[in-house]
Formats: sequence, C-alpha cells, structure tokens
Amino acid sequence: MAHISAAERRPQLIKAAIDLMTREGVAAGSTRAIAAELGVAQTTVHYTFGTKEDLYQAVIDQIAEDLIEQVEQAAPEGAGFEETIAALAGALWRTMLEPATGHQLLAELTALHTPKLSGARQGLYRRVIDATATVMTETAQRTGYELAQPAETVARFFLSGFDGLAMQWRCLPDEAAERVGLQALVSATVALTGGRLELVDVPVE
Repeated sequence: MAHISAAERRPQLIKAAIDLMTREGVAAGSTRAIAAELGVAQTTVHYTFGTKEDLYQAVIDQIAEDLIEQVEQAAPEGAGFEETIAALAGALWRTMLEPATGHQLLAELTALHTPKLSGARQGLYRRVIDATATVMTETAQRTGYELAQPAETVARFFLSGFDGLAMQWRCLPDEAAERVGLQALVSATVALTGGRLELVDVPVE
C-alpha cells in the first residue's frame, strides 16, 4: 500500500471528522471514531494533528473558510447596498438551516471551553467580522453608498443580531418570528449604515 503523507491525510481526516460530527454530534468525535470513519488507525489521527483539540481547530478553520466563501459569493452581481445585505443575511440563514454546511457543528465546537480552542474561537470571529465588513465596504464603494458608521461596527451589529436569531432558532424555533427578525435585522443594519437609525443613550455604567 502506498504511503500517504500527513499533508495528504490532513484534509481527509478533517472531512471525516466533519462528516461524523455533523451526523452524530461533537460528543461522538473521538479520535478513535474519526479514524474509523476514514478507515485508518487511531495513531494516524495523532500523528497528523497531535491532539483531538488540534483536529477540532482544523475543523473549525475549514468550516469557517467554507461559510465565508459562501457569504462572499452571496451578493447578486450589480446589486444595491440594501439588496446585498439582504442577500448576505439570506445566505447565512440558509447555511444555518442546511446541516451539510456545518453551521450547527461550528456552533457546538466554538461552545467548547478548552484552552486550545479559545484561540480558534477568537480567530473565527475575527475572520467572519472582517469578511462581513469587507463585503459592506466594497458594496458601499461600488454603489456610492456612504457609510455613516465604520464597516466593522456595522458588521459586528449585524452578526450579533444574526447569532441571536440563530440561537433562538436552535433552542426554540419559530419560523415566522425568525423571518420577521431577519427582515428587521437587515432593515436596522441598512439604517445604521446610512445614519438613519436613531441611537438611544443606554446607561451601561
């Protein structure tokens, strides 16, 4: 049997881990089970990644990369600013509804509180915020839409609202309520970006 290098095994093991944990949950993702999913020895997993947490970090990175690529391709060509934000929200929501995209798995993995994964979690949010802010900036420049707030501020607002809706959907789904919430989030994001959303002082100190 031909020798397969660690570099070649890496994407195979990541895919096996994603397939297994998407189907059976993170709790099922032991190195032994992931190795069995691919049909290799358990030692192959440790040789390739070192620890289970290192493999989980690679899984997080791969799912995030796939999701960001989908988001970046979501905007219709030549669309206006509002239409682009609506398309972005719709693309994100579809990834959450489709198990194969790994959105649910990503939520489960980032909820794990281990020292090694804390850096992966921070890196994930940084990449998603940056990608969303970039889409907003480039769309604004293309359409001549003036940003009244920094793109990162708007991206953080949009993503925090989306994460809240996603959490509600996972815990207590209500399709009609979530649809209205998503529409309201897009409207509020566009209004915030255009300086048309009145910001109320909130006593936080």
